[in-house]
Amino acid sequence: MIDDILKDAHHRMDQALTHTRIELAKVRTGRANPELLNGLSIDYYGTMTPLNQLANITIPDASLISIQPYEKTLIPEIEKAILQSNLSLTPNNNGTAVLVPIPPLSEERRKELIKHVHQLVEAGRVSVRNVRRDANQHLKITQTEDHISEDEIHRAEHEIQLETDDHVKTLGEMQTVKEQELIEI
Repeated sequence: MIDDILKDAHHRMDQALTHTRIELAKVRTGRANPELLNGLSIDYYGTMTPLNQLANITIPDASLISIQPYEKTLIPEIEKAILQSNLSLTPNNNGTAVLVPIPPLSEERRKELIKHVHQLVEAGRVSVRNVRRDANQHLKITQTEDHISEDEIHRAEHEIQLETDDHVKTLGEMQTVKEQELIEI
């Protein structure tokens, strides 16, 4: 029973880490990155469909994203979705593709993005700590229901704490890497 709680806690902490990594990838760093557009969905015949399922997304150079839709009728919808997103990008089209230039970041925008990165990483830390709290509560319940010794519960709590510390450290490293990307000109 304790092993199940530990495995579940490890899995949920990994999920929190993965979610934070995905969210950090969406933060614009002044370089073209197709993951910037991962959250966009397009109305395709009445169904909201992810952009990457409706078009080829390529990076011809470091400051341009090219989106070539499978159907040319989607070009206005793609432009509209990009404009309505809060990515601060202005798409253009050449009749066959949507071109999204990535402007260089201003110093003020860099500071805003660094604050946003801090918020995303802190949300990841909170998620990891919530998993730790839930796992510890499950251990306490298991102790009373299954008559497990306090030593085993303390050992399991220690393992959960080590796992938490490891995940929080990884989140801190992810934050440092992303901040370095944002600071680079």
